[in-house]
Amino acid sequence: MMINKLSIPFMLLTGALFYSPVFAQEVPTPQQALQNFGIDAAKIAELERGKIVAYEVSETSQKELAIGVAMILPVALPQVVDYIKRGKLTATEIDIIASAPLANNADINSFKKFAFTDKQLDEAKAFLEAEPGDEFNLSKSEFDSLKSLQASLENADNKTLLKAANQKYREILLQRWLAYRKSGLSGIAAYSRENGNADPAAELRKEAVNSKSWVRYFPELQQVWLNYPAALPPNTTEQFLWVNRKVDGRPTANLVHRLMVAGKAGGIVVSRQFYVGHSYNSSHSVAGGLPYKGGTLVFYSTNSFSDQVAGMGSSLKHSIGREQMKKVMIKRLKRLSKDLKRKAAVVGSGN
Repeated sequence: MMINKLSIPFMLLTGALFYSPVFAQEVPTPQQALQNFGIDAAKIAELERGKIVAYEVSETSQKELAIGVAMILPVALPQVVDYIKRGKLTATEIDIIASAPLANNADINSFKKFAFTDKQLDEAKAFLEAEPGDEFNLSKSEFDSLKSLQASLENADNKTLLKAANQKYREILLQRWLAYRKSGLSGIAAYSRENGNADPAAELRKEAVNSKSWVRYFPELQQVWLNYPAALPPNTTEQFLWVNRKVDGRPTANLVHRLMVAGKAGGIVVSRQFYVGHSYNSSHSVAGGLPYKGGTLVFYSTNSFSDQVAGMGSSLKHSIGREQMKKVMIKRLKRLSKDLKRKAAVVGSGN
């Protein structure tokens, strides 16, 4: 029961919790937000004492694990906005190997820093020899292209194999990004398994439809999220990036798309990992911040999809998985809180 393979993409959220455009859509009050999350008076009291609390997030399939957490930072929202705008927020995930934004004109060179290293030669070789299954998330055509590449690498030395693996993976990432940019969820190719397929597009579509806690306040944002590519609502910003992160001790690629709206009244970012190299299928996250009694109410939730938590023992797997996710999320929020309070103090002192 490899629950530990699931990943919490916190860095992918917090880097854009509060963005610069004027916030023009209806914003829930902190009380409405807390009510939407099912956070009762007792938990609100815990929040106000500086505690981090968890809240339930609905799951729609046996493959889904979901949970949310919230906290109140004793830092005013404008200070947080200024801090984020100045790019001072350091990455809070220790498992990030490398990452880079993807511009509209991204090409193969945009992925040049994504690479297997000499120490990851075995992983590179496994990738080149990959077949349909759960070791790598690739489509049938991607597996077929690897098989064609293998024929040209017979008797190749390790340096050549490593170079070929890196180049091929970059090509796959570029093609998946281009397909998503062109067709959105419909452009996401299914992962080929030994007996059937895993469909991250269907998972992400279902999650976009069922995200009730934020949709009522941002219906236009939801429509873009479902029907991308589409014209963005006013004052909405989008960002793409690739991330190489360590999952289960293995490097894996993530392709990430996020939409952000924020201003003095609050902010929200919706984020999806529309390609994941292995271990889980996809991930959808929502994060936001609202002014709260001189501080900032920060909340975020994650829905991750994995074949590993379905089937026999699913209930137990989900219980264990949620608890593990919660521990990781709380640990990261504590790190974020410490960093923001320290940095806010520096900003406030004028240094």
